[in-house]
Amino acid sequence: MAHVVIIGGGFAGVWSAAGAALARGDADLSITLVAPNEHLVLRPRLYEPEPDLAKVKLARILDPIGVRHLRSRVDAIDTARRVVVAAGEEIAYDRLVLAAGSKLVAPRELPGAERLFDIDTLDGARRLADHLRDRADCSAVVVGAGFVGLEAATALAARGRVLLVDRSETVADQLGPGPREEIEAALDKLGIERRLETTVTEVGAGHAVLSDGTRVEADAVVWCAGMTASELTRQISDELDDLGRVPVDHRLRALPEVFVAGDTAAAAYDAEHTVMQACQHATPLGKVAGYNAAADLLDLPLRDFTPGPYVTCLDLGGAGAIFTRGWDRKVMASGADGAAIKTRINQAIHPPVDDASAILAAADRVYLELPFFPRPEENAA
Repeated sequence: MAHVVIIGGGFAGVWSAAGAALARGDADLSITLVAPNEHLVLRPRLYEPEPDLAKVKLARILDPIGVRHLRSRVDAIDTARRVVVAAGEEIAYDRLVLAAGSKLVAPRELPGAERLFDIDTLDGARRLADHLRDRADCSAVVVGAGFVGLEAATALAARGRVLLVDRSETVADQLGPGPREEIEAALDKLGIERRLETTVTEVGAGHAVLSDGTRVEADAVVWCAGMTASELTRQISDELDDLGRVPVDHRLRALPEVFVAGDTAAAAYDAEHTVMQACQHATPLGKVAGYNAAADLLDLPLRDFTPGPYVTCLDLGGAGAIFTRGWDRKVMASGADGAAIKTRINQAIHPPVDDASAILAAADRVYLELPFFPRPEENAA
């Protein structure tokens, strides 16, 4: 029996499994998802105060659609022999989908790095939540004023004093000037101090030392700076992008038998942009890559990856949220209106569970269908 193997249990991996099951239909095809975790973790929600709410049991998605879940971590990929190695076991594949995700770039050489917190993983978010639980007034230093750092800082502002630190000259440098005025106003409203062109050089017990020599008292130092794709990408290609991602074609193929999805894929959004390492791209990438991996074995037409219009929705804690459209990130909603959209997005990213027909129907809908999202065809305009 032909075999599709999917590496990764995040958004891209789970939707790759559903996409492959959709293409399989009643055909004789085996699908295995390899991931060590029991749950799909909804990483875009890990800034919330109760991170355990941001998970879905994988069995409730995979079992109804006939996908085997091997709870193991992949150590190696041998593309010449078409096997993956997980905990010493070789698993043969006919088609492979690499959807192993990304991880935070930890500053290992930083003195006191073991004291850092993060919200990159469920365990990391739990550790931070438990550390701050029952503290009436706490102080935090958040390193990194990008998307994750801003959501972490604005959420923590409800608990006490927050200092936001970044090497860049501006807050939210990668988001561009479009939403910056609203972001700065939100930080002012929440009383979040910024220290730009600065970083943390040491983390002590209850304090951080900044690169300008300042010692800052802090109950927690939260690292939110820098992401890189899974190291497994190096076993697929020698030509990775600056985020460690594998170049793919318009059908998400990297090698004749290998497709790549999610944060490990350097897929073209348009002539000027590649997709973002974010769930809004990981989900459709997974649906298309998984479908194509199975369709390729079943002699079915493959699907092109045609991304929908790019949007962002940034939670800003007590200051609401910002919803933008386009790569210039034009603000379409902010404050309470933006927060309402963010809430609906957080609800919409939950996959259907327990119902095979609902899961497969969702796999066939590549993009979120919400009234505040533009239609996918607008991307061509």
